[in-house]
Amino acid sequence: MNSHTSRALVVAAILSVAGLAPAVAIDVKVLTAGAFKEAVLAVVPDFEKQTGNRVVVDNDTVGALRKRIEGGEIFDVAVLTPAAVDDLAAAGKIAPGSRVNLASIGIGVVVKEGAPKPDVSTVETFKQALLAAKSVAYIDPASGGSSGIYIDKLLERLGIADQIRPKAKLKKGGHVADLIVSDEAELGLHQITEIVVVKGAALVAPLPKEIQNTTTYSAGLSASTQNKEAAQALIRTLSTPAAAAVRKSKGMEPAN
Repeated sequence: MNSHTSRALVVAAILSVAGLAPAVAIDVKVLTAGAFKEAVLAVVPDFEKQTGNRVVVDNDTVGALRKRIEGGEIFDVAVLTPAAVDDLAAAGKIAPGSRVNLASIGIGVVVKEGAPKPDVSTVETFKQALLAAKSVAYIDPASGGSSGIYIDKLLERLGIADQIRPKAKLKKGGHVADLIVSDEAELGLHQITEIVVVKGAALVAPLPKEIQNTTTYSAGLSASTQNKEAAQALIRTLSTPAAAAVRKSKGMEPAN
């Protein structure tokens, strides 16, 4: 054993005793809704540095992740809606009592950077902006994305579903703003955190407060995790004031 390897082993042992890092690194698998992915990724570097563990992040719609978990997918931490976490806990997939509410995210309107920004300050001007757009993009409700499900129902409430659906560009997952940047759609509707991270996309404004839909996201611990301590440590990291400050910078609000 060379001196470098010997020193590395001593350091690892000291960190382990101090509770800062394990002697053997652990992979902590996180299944997260797409809208919360950037918030998770923002805390990963410090968490990995402090603990020596590695975080593996996989994102999808809430509906798709729920099906994957119900189907037996192995994970350590899930970030979903509170209802999904509670339902999975009742089904024995998430540890009872482990749910921690993290943040709430609203829906916004997006156009391509440099394009005129329509007036969406009131419900009426928002309706007119949708009707005037050549195409409107949002998440496919059938994919299980919470914003797409809400938007589809909102169009019916506003009485414009028949006019908007024929020109709708539906995305099954990922960033709706990608369709805006690539000129596949003129105007898009998606959660604000999913808009501000896309280069070339411009957030017009949140939906008018009368029709805004805020989704809360919560972390839950896998009921069958083999990495309980590391997973709990990650959930605690996601709950810190520093993590809350990061979430605010990405368009998130405190959990309702």
